[in-house]
Amino acid sequence: MTIINIKKVKITELNELQAISRKTFAETFAEINTKADMDIYLSENLSTTQLMAELNEPNSEFYFATLNNSIIGYLKINFGQSQTELPNDNGLEVERIYVLKEYHGKKVGQQLLDKALSIARHRNASYIWLGVWENNLRAISFYKKNGFVEFDKHPFLLGNDEQTDIMMKFMLR
Repeated sequence: MTIINIKKVKITELNELQAISRKTFAETFAEINTKADMDIYLSENLSTTQLMAELNEPNSEFYFATLNNSIIGYLKINFGQSQTELPNDNGLEVERIYVLKEYHGKKVGQQLLDKALSIARHRNASYIWLGVWENNLRAISFYKKNGFVEFDKHPFLLGNDEQTDIMMKFMLR
């Protein structure tokens, strides 16, 4: 297992957050989506304005995964009313876990998920949940391996392409 550091993202690290967000999203999805849809998503959802608003949201937190002071991935969690669905105090949403492609298979995603689980337990959440694109088989397998089960589906708009996310949940108690 690669030993990484996980640290909460500060407002002053907005540019670094945008850089890792855009790079990891593109690495994950550019090959299987149109350039036009990717461009729309990146400009609207991962703009400095949007990310600043998310960083300033009191019920959301971002964490960087770093190795030798280099950012190699990140996590975004939401709780309470900031959850994109199921907004209540019983759950914690993992909205994003992304890791640079060169670190896939090195347990970085696992350490980020473990951080989310630790925070959920500390907050006394009943469950942790997330949405994952139905065609992201690698991620679905990862979450199933970690005990998540499918419980619903919801639409996800990538540019002008409406896609389907599988919603998965892990019961903590």
